[in-house]
Amino acid sequence: MTGITIRNLDEHIKARLRLRAARHGWSLEQEVRNILREAVAPDADPEAPTSFAERIRQRFAHVDASDLPIPARRASRTPSGADQP
Repeated sequence: MTGITIRNLDEHIKARLRLRAARHGWSLEQEVRNILREAVAPDADPEAPTSFAERIRQRFAHVDASDLPIPARRASRTPSGADQP
C-alpha cells in the first residue's frame, strides 16, 4: 500500500473527521480510507442517499403530510379483569 500526506488541512475538518471516526469506532486514518474508498467506488453516485434515513426522506419528500387522512380516534379497550372487584 502507498502512503499519502495531506498538507494544509483545515483544523476544523480534521476535528470533524476525528469525531466521525470516533462515532464509527475506528481511527482517523481508517475513516479517511473509508471516505476515499467510497468516493472512488465504480458505482458511487453522488446523488444517491447515503443512509437508510436519507433514502426514506427522499422517497417521501413529495408527500405532503396535510394530504394524509387522519383516522378518527377510537375508545381504548378496557383491560381484561378490570371490571372484576
